[in-house]
Amino acid sequence: MTEELNVGRLVNTHGIRGEIKILSSTDFPEVRFAPGKKLLVVPPDGSPKFEVTVESSREHKGMYIVRLKGYTNINQIEKYKGSLLKVPSDDLVELPENEYYFHQIVGCEVYTDEDDSQPLGTIKEILQPGANDVWVVKPAKGQDILIPVINDVVLDVDIQAKKIKVHLMEGLLP
Repeated sequence: MTEELNVGRLVNTHGIRGEIKILSSTDFPEVRFAPGKKLLVVPPDGSPKFEVTVESSREHKGMYIVRLKGYTNINQIEKYKGSLLKVPSDDLVELPENEYYFHQIVGCEVYTDEDDSQPLGTIKEILQPGANDVWVVKPAKGQDILIPVINDVVLDVDIQAKKIKVHLMEGLLP
């Protein structure tokens, strides 16, 4: 079975003609919500997921307003508020070299350039505070370590081995 990745959440309806508001959680909303694209709707009540096709979409106030084929009335779509929208992982957009999806990075073990025999910890979360991402590394014991994702710190990323080598600049350890 193919892994599925979240691309958004159906947060509300828009108007009475069956359009929906989607809070996007993808870096490629213009691709994911393009006419003709297929999405999996995963209802919050545990009922079976089902596939829909995007008929039209537009950005509006930080969200996407999407019309789905076959849904022309608010009553048809309102019951799916809160649903997750997913795509199969084999439908990923190819990224440039040295760029990775969050799901590829989370769970990787982090090693330092000074000691690659003992892991510093495992990446449990990725923060996006501004200019660059920050990896939250959970060590075996102690406080989380925040690693800025910049060239001076991240030396090597091996997605296949789930291993990342970093250079710890002064002040990075708590």
